[in-house]
Amino acid sequence: MTSKHPFRVLFLVSEADPLVKVGGLGDVGGSLPPALRAVGAEVRLIIPLHGAIRQAGLDLQPFANFHIHHKDGPMPVEVFTATLHGDTIYLVAGPPIPPEAPVYSSDNNADAHKYTFFSLAALELARQTDWRPDILHANDWHTSPAVYALALKRPADAFFNHTASLLTIHNLPYLGVGSDMALADFGLPPAHASHLPQWANHMALPLGLLAADHLVIVSRGYAQEILTPEFGSGLHAFLQTRADSISGILNGIDTQRWDPAADPAITTNYTSARLGKRTANKAALQAELHLKADPRCPLLAMITRMDYQKGVDLVLEMLRQLILNRQQPIQAVILGKGLAELEDASRQLEKDFPDQIRTVMAYDERLSRRIYAGADALLMPSRYEPCGLAQMIAMRYGCIPIARSTGGLSDTIQDQDDPHANTGFLFKEATSASLALTTERALQVYNRPQDWRLIQKRAMQQNFSWQRSAKEYLVLYQKLAEQVLNGSQVDPFHSSRETVTE
Repeated sequence: MTSKHPFRVLFLVSEADPLVKVGGLGDVGGSLPPALRAVGAEVRLIIPLHGAIRQAGLDLQPFANFHIHHKDGPMPVEVFTATLHGDTIYLVAGPPIPPEAPVYSSDNNADAHKYTFFSLAALELARQTDWRPDILHANDWHTSPAVYALALKRPADAFFNHTASLLTIHNLPYLGVGSDMALADFGLPPAHASHLPQWANHMALPLGLLAADHLVIVSRGYAQEILTPEFGSGLHAFLQTRADSISGILNGIDTQRWDPAADPAITTNYTSARLGKRTANKAALQAELHLKADPRCPLLAMITRMDYQKGVDLVLEMLRQLILNRQQPIQAVILGKGLAELEDASRQLEKDFPDQIRTVMAYDERLSRRIYAGADALLMPSRYEPCGLAQMIAMRYGCIPIARSTGGLSDTIQDQDDPHANTGFLFKEATSASLALTTERALQVYNRPQDWRLIQKRAMQQNFSWQRSAKEYLVLYQKLAEQVLNGSQVDPFHSSRETVTE
């Protein structure tokens, strides 16, 4: 594509680290835009001005004021800018984004109004500042209304008629339930005669899936899984009709931020060439957790959101059986926060086995770093995992993943039963028995220190940088922009396919 300006990307996301982070989406918002700039794109990162950002004391500069349509009359929009690491970030404020509200709440209607307002305001900001994007890059249901609005506007809108849209799906089951009223209030009608299931014609994420020029799923494995009834959230038949417009691009990690050679939070820095230094971190972690100082006792870890999706219940059951039935002792630490019933079950496990189990029910990044650097293996028996970042970070720190073969876990972990090729251990069935068998297999290799060290070195040398992902996105951006420029993109609103009813 030829252009007089650098390739322009309007990047919309609900959270971006370090300004605001609730989960893995915050890592994406904070890391992918700088990586895209590094490969030559001009990126405008736009996020809501959440209350948590207001309270952080940033130097916010007024940038633009305008209105967007709402059924009750024009709704005011304020846009501010902040500078972070030399990059400008745009923050959208207005009545549906109250300062006292959390990033995500339990009120579906309030969240739908907030994110529909944000999506449309971010799109209008480009027009108000005469900054014509080549690509609108949206993420998950929160910014899907922008994709849908662009598709409705583009045929008759000279400003946006050459803007292509891309929607990245980080977690398909979050569909934007309860968004129908908000979409209608902001003038976005439900889809009619689409090939979506009838129930999905007025829901934010399905409308984005319908309207986007291209869909990116955050791993090749998950991109295949969402086409099946088990993982498709009721949209698998519809997604099969879009299979030619779906790509799998892995998320990455910030390899400078997650670097055992320079991490200030760990006891001793080390590299794959100096793995011997890593043992000091295990000793320090055992001391911190008040576990017996034993360099040869396997120390297992789980760092996670306390949720059934993550297989926390499988880990708790497996650890109990492993401790009761295994002749050789093990140690384990669980760090996370989430469902109260899983937190309580974790605490009970520690009470039952106080010499071997430690639980910390909190979000604690510095402790997570010490666990990655000191534990021998990371447990990730997810029932589904679109991409997963913990396994990438763990491998970078020489903490070997034991994971279910699903989504991004199967894409990033190599298990060929050969220490010269392996980077971890995988199992198929989401059961504690399968997890136990694979954990025992890993522990057998752990008892062969030379083989274990081979796996650690190979794991630490994997390339999970955002630069790799950014280059794949840039190639896709260019392809999509050329399609729109040539008028060869698929028009989802004039399809001859019948509505999917499954």
